[in-house]
Amino acid sequence: MTIQFRTLPAFGADQRSVAEIVNNIMNGKTNNTGTLTLATGGALTTTLTDRRIGPDSVIVFVPASAAAFADYSPYGAFQDGTDQTVANTTTAYPITFDTTDYSNGVTLSNSSRLNVKAAGLYNIQFSIQLKNTTNDSQDADIWFRKNGTDITGSNSRFGLAQRKASGDPYHLIGAMNFFVDLAANDYIQLMWRASDTGVIIEHYVAGTSPTRPATPSVIATVNLVSLAASTNIYASSQGQGTATITHFANSTANKTYRYAIIG
Repeated sequence: MTIQFRTLPAFGADQRSVAEIVNNIMNGKTNNTGTLTLATGGALTTTLTDRRIGPDSVIVFVPASAAAFADYSPYGAFQDGTDQTVANTTTAYPITFDTTDYSNGVTLSNSSRLNVKAAGLYNIQFSIQLKNTTNDSQDADIWFRKNGTDITGSNSRFGLAQRKASGDPYHLIGAMNFFVDLAANDYIQLMWRASDTGVIIEHYVAGTSPTRPATPSVIATVNLVSLAASTNIYASSQGQGTATITHFANSTANKTYRYAIIG
């Protein structure tokens, strides 16, 4: 869809016409915008036909529907309300989630995989409630995996002091944030190991005296920190009056963008 405003003829016009067109330009009403809805069925490109496009034009896109915005500004927040343990000290275990608090282009699968639909640089943060039930100090290592492969240099080691007394374990919050460059459909996992099976990722039910909320065993958030997602739709080639718009594989209806042609 294209909205056309009045233009001047090639050999000039009367003062009223000139004033009208100049005022429209000053108010931002220029003939260089339109609307594009992406092709579906897993399409990777959509053809944009617009006579104003030239070989050197710059075409800028902004989301114009809820479906488009979901890929433009992805985020997610997840938590778990169960205890998590290790069966031995020599195995890496994925940290799991049972609740999705917020999800916009970031989804949970297989209980542990945080999947992103759009490419970009993401900030991933976690807060993990650790408990040591042993009589000795212990360690817990927590790190990131991307698509099943450990991310180099992503581990954090949290030291837990020995329990204070029988039935009175030592508690610690393990927290970290990490930037990860992800492609469309990549996934991230939090992994952990403990130096003793007496180290537990533990949840706590809501408390009383005073009333206080439950404590999740794990909280994780994922949000975009770069503008990479906005470049997931761009003109990969163009000529006079037409452009090939490349984008993520799309199977969602009504993924609509407004565009502006510059030059």
